[in-house]
Amino acid sequence: MNITKRKTLHRERRHIRIRAKVKGTAAIPRLSVFRSARYIVAQLIDDERGVTIAEASDLKAKKGNKVARATVVGKDIAVKGKSKGVERAVFDRGGFLYTGRVKALADAAREAGLKF
Repeated sequence: MNITKRKTLHRERRHIRIRAKVKGTAAIPRLSVFRSARYIVAQLIDDERGVTIAEASDLKAKKGNKVARATVVGKDIAVKGKSKGVERAVFDRGGFLYTGRVKALADAAREAGLKF
């Protein structure tokens, strides 16, 4: 097994463990983060209904480094969530380690007023 497949397998196992404990509701949705090699995407999800409440990504942003773009996504998801009436959320890091872009997104969402 090459290193890329092994890393992906370990991330998927961590994600399964996290999802067994983290559930989102309409009042307190799940803030899900996905990080690829180029982009980062955040969603506020109501798991009871299976509905995405709000979404933010850096797919169209071309300026700044990856951490700066993750910070913008964190602020954007918090603003979109607050406009939909979401004050609190549970954080789902998607099996990714809480460092770098994932941490920058979470810190920016907290600064913009989202509590988790």
